[in-house]
Amino acid sequence: MNRAHGFTLLEVLVALAIFALVAASVLGVSARSLQNAARLEDKTLAMWVADNQLTELQLASETPATGNREGQVDFANRQWQWQSSVETTSEPTMLRVTLWVAPRDERGRGGELKERAVTSLVGFVSTEPLEVGQ
Repeated sequence: MNRAHGFTLLEVLVALAIFALVAASVLGVSARSLQNAARLEDKTLAMWVADNQLTELQLASETPATGNREGQVDFANRQWQWQSSVETTSEPTMLRVTLWVAPRDERGRGGELKERAVTSLVGFVSTEPLEVGQ
């Protein structure tokens, strides 16, 4: 009797199982890649927010007071929360500024901003006025 050439049902099922495993692993890698890209975007935007806040303190006409401050800012069509801590240093003419930035908590999860922060930045501010033109 002539036997027809082709795949048996078992061979087709094995091929489908292999394809499903490969597809699942590719989807998993793609999902992780998208999560990493979103996290890097958050960190980049948060760092820009922190850098802008530090620059505003450095360019302010008055020396910032020591202690903690908080605020919110719209940046890149998103809401961000920031917190700063201004401390004295061993150098009398310099203040140390630490900034933490987190996306605004819209779900009401609460928690300290420092714990939710996507990034933090440490910089220094002079207590002496800037001299323009020198």
